[in-house]
Amino acid sequence: MFITAAGEMRAVNPLADNPLRTRADFQAAVRDLLDPLESYRSPGGARLTPGETQAHFPEVAADCEGFSRPLWGLVPLAAGGGAFDGWDRYREGLVNGTDPDHEEYWGPAEDFSQKHVEMAAIGLGLALAPEKLWEPLEDAEREQVVAWLSQIHDAGLYDCNWKFFRVLVNVGLREVGADHDWGATQETLDRLESFALSKGWYSDGPAEEKPCDYYIPWAMQFYGLVYAAVVGDDDPDRSARFRERAAEFASEFVHWFRADGAGLPYGRSLTYRFAQASFWGALAFADVEALPWGQVRGLWARNVRQWADQPIFTGDGVLSVGYAYPTLKTSEPYNSASSPYWAMKAFLPLALPAEHPFWQAEEEPLAATPATTGSVVQHHPKMVICRDEGAGHHYALTTGQNSQYHEKYTKSAYSTEFGFSVRSRALGLAGAGHDGALALSEDGARYRIRLEIDEAVVDDSGERPTLYSQWTPWSDVTVDTWVAPASPWHVRVHRLETGRPLHSGEGGFAVSRAGDDTADACERVENAGEAVVRYPDGSGGVVDLLDDGANPRAGRAVDQDPNTNLVAPRTVVPTLTGEHDPGTHWLVAGVTAAAPGGDARWDSPPEIAVEDGIPTVRDADGATVLRCDDSAPGPLSGLAEVFDGF
Repeated sequence: MFITAAGEMRAVNPLADNPLRTRADFQAAVRDLLDPLESYRSPGGARLTPGETQAHFPEVAADCEGFSRPLWGLVPLAAGGGAFDGWDRYREGLVNGTDPDHEEYWGPAEDFSQKHVEMAAIGLGLALAPEKLWEPLEDAEREQVVAWLSQIHDAGLYDCNWKFFRVLVNVGLREVGADHDWGATQETLDRLESFALSKGWYSDGPAEEKPCDYYIPWAMQFYGLVYAAVVGDDDPDRSARFRERAAEFASEFVHWFRADGAGLPYGRSLTYRFAQASFWGALAFADVEALPWGQVRGLWARNVRQWADQPIFTGDGVLSVGYAYPTLKTSEPYNSASSPYWAMKAFLPLALPAEHPFWQAEEEPLAATPATTGSVVQHHPKMVICRDEGAGHHYALTTGQNSQYHEKYTKSAYSTEFGFSVRSRALGLAGAGHDGALALSEDGARYRIRLEIDEAVVDDSGERPTLYSQWTPWSDVTVDTWVAPASPWHVRVHRLETGRPLHSGEGGFAVSRAGDDTADACERVENAGEAVVRYPDGSGGVVDLLDDGANPRAGRAVDQDPNTNLVAPRTVVPTLTGEHDPGTHWLVAGVTAAAPGGDARWDSPPEIAVEDGIPTVRDADGATVLRCDDSAPGPLSGLAEVFDGF
């Protein structure tokens, strides 16, 4: 922590003076990011705890995590010849952590132990930097390291990306000539490959159970590329499949990134931050030129750089739990104080020599999305990604995916500029985490957003793609939801069938309230059928496109509970609120937002018209958003009912 000339306290940013342009810059970044951790290392070097907050697993596992996760950056640094003068401490910690007679012993790794996760980085170290972690050890020390790691051979592992931890451990043991179980490794790889989908996607486990999220690029794809690079000549067919899937996936994943490098906030584990860039680095490590090297390097470097500009560090320069700022409210139960250092996986390209084309290439800008629609359909994550240059807004519309972390997967919209919010303990819409979503409540105090999705369809057969989902918040309440892009707007249609009286809140994007201490810096408009908010960090609004006459929705600007949004600690959500008696209700909303300097086109919302007897939603430019006739495919045909008698 330091104090500015104005007397303000600021956290230390270890990357503040690093331009992050050259290979040497990124080598220095690894050292600078890890240097603040040393004051938290135990006397024997095996345990590291940079904070007092805890995860659901035992403290010893968190301490092991603190030891291991920096290796994701240090190992590539060493493999590429980068200097680091602390390897003796890591060797000491490895020996003591695996010694049953030492007070810092990490202990046994039972089934489904967090320690299996942390073994993977040690396996990478044996494979890529044996001269640092293995060769200096005595024979007895090597034996105890092998014995501790070998617990993973027969251990119970979650049926998802966790199985790759067994693979990486065995790859490392194999590379140093130690005892390993290659048969179990191949069986595990067979299981992992069974999760493969089309277009390079995997599911993070059995396809019918697990969502598609960042665990595909920074885990499934990343580990597969490491395997292909290290083992490729001895397992050419499997390695070729890993490379082919990665090349195909790159053309999908590129759309998750804004022009300045920021990744789309979506799903869980976002506290891993610049691990978002790790897939692009893994492409280089495995020599997969999925895109021109200049584009790959640009995607990778811009993502790391934009993270370096965020207030993501604690007072002494340690990576915090949170996303664009420190907050525990958006974290998961498995996030310890050391968890954010999975971000070090981004530094894998440092293992490559300076002569590699990745390092020789000049950074190239992000390729444009299709100009015809401004949106890209991605069927496996069930989303349409939109990039509106005029509004400066990069966002995704989704059907939702089932997960226990509902707000992170089930909303209708997710934004790179405005993030998303999670629920809090506050009653009412302030604690509902309803941005990007329709929230329902029996009592007006306890709201539910879309939880479990009963049915989901992504239809791209029309002029614009349409997302459909069905969800059942109560046994006698069913909601059918259609969402379609009309950038910078999008349209949401809900068919609410309820057997009980309900309150509703339809949330737009969550806009940062920074600057609200200056009266002329912000504006709130709350009228019947509309709500608009304008602040220095952006603007957003929601408008009711269909008034059913009996229950007009009211516009409100709803302040969210602080620290519940990923990108801003204080936010406000433009919202339409309503009350609904038992029966069938149709709700139709237009939603828009814009970054500072962007145009949300608030005065040009989508409009409803009847053309040749067919109700149609068109954007301000006249393009069709939704055409509501009975010939529409699948569940979309139900849209004709919305405008019956319009």
